[in-house]
Amino acid sequence: MTAALEGIRVLDLTRVLAGPYCSMILGDLGAEIIKVEAPGGSDETRMWGPPFKEGVSAYYLCANRNKKSLTLDLKSREGKEVLEKLVNESDVIINNFKTGTMDRLGIGYAHLKELNPRIVFCSITGFGETGPYKHLPGYDFIIQAMSGLMSITGDDQSGPQKLGVAITDILTGLYACIGIQTALLERERSGEGQKIDLSLYDSAVSSLINIGSNFLMTGKLPQRLGNHHANIVPYQTFRSRDGEMVIAVGNDRQFAQLCGILGQPLLAEDPLFSTNSKRVENREALARILQERFLKENTAYWKTQCQEKHIPFGPIQSLEDVYNDDHLKARDMFLNLEHPKAGNVEMIGSPLKLSRTPVDYKQHPPEAGEHTEEILTRLGYDKKTIHQWQKDHKV
Repeated sequence: MTAALEGIRVLDLTRVLAGPYCSMILGDLGAEIIKVEAPGGSDETRMWGPPFKEGVSAYYLCANRNKKSLTLDLKSREGKEVLEKLVNESDVIINNFKTGTMDRLGIGYAHLKELNPRIVFCSITGFGETGPYKHLPGYDFIIQAMSGLMSITGDDQSGPQKLGVAITDILTGLYACIGIQTALLERERSGEGQKIDLSLYDSAVSSLINIGSNFLMTGKLPQRLGNHHANIVPYQTFRSRDGEMVIAVGNDRQFAQLCGILGQPLLAEDPLFSTNSKRVENREALARILQERFLKENTAYWKTQCQEKHIPFGPIQSLEDVYNDDHLKARDMFLNLEHPKAGNVEMIGSPLKLSRTPVDYKQHPPEAGEHTEEILTRLGYDKKTIHQWQKDHKV
């Protein structure tokens, strides 16, 4: 069976998360990914931990499967020569160096497109390649702070909060996938590649969606509502007798159904709560009424009641609960790969479910330089030259 992106070769010069996450997705879909690092390995996540398994970082493992590893000193004549040869026979090159670094190394887009006019060149930076912030380094935590995401996350007691994962890296990695695949599709018509300029800052601001739209329409700064929704009520967490859960009522019909299972059907007709806009205005009063009732039964009871009436409901699960969820197991969301150093490692799988060209997990996250000799041999270099370059730390 042919993989969806089989025949596409990607040179991945990125490290940490946004770029590696993007290239891992492309690799899961069948593209050949060559991860390029400095000799010895320059992806910082190789050292981020604990936890480690036999010296291998869990963080590194999460975003680097389905890749081959090549080490090159891109400041050396030899390293640049190898990269240029690879560009000649590749479709995509991704980097997340600071703005201007690729040009200083002599491998910027203007040069590489002369070698291969069909190359898709994707640049991922903190703030993009234009604008007054273009030379600033960008880290997810900083971007969450600057983008407004932290200003709307948390509540009055907690103050601004970041999300529990590096969400701006993930968003930018996804946008990079979209941009790269769009450029590859367009190349089928024009025959030419193009440059993609992506920033974490832009990606984070794009994620403000309705909260951003509310501000643009009214000029009013949003409140930090914690686990409440700015435009829909009740759409929040509640405590049950034995845990916590989320109720997400999206319309008046669902609210009437909720009032029914709570044994308070007349609540849906109360003029203070009969429409969503009224419920938003009177959210605190309504929440107190609902919370008092939810404390009378266990989470499992409310789950059954809500699901029977098609009211959106979800228990707040720990990662152990998630790992043991039969639904996720049925969806193949966890997998095992054999690693030459760490042994058997468990990973979170891809959410992409394609009927004819499913994702495949062929390659463990590679050790630094694990495939250097293989790749250089394919390019025509003899073993004597390769071994000398390795000795001189050129590769």
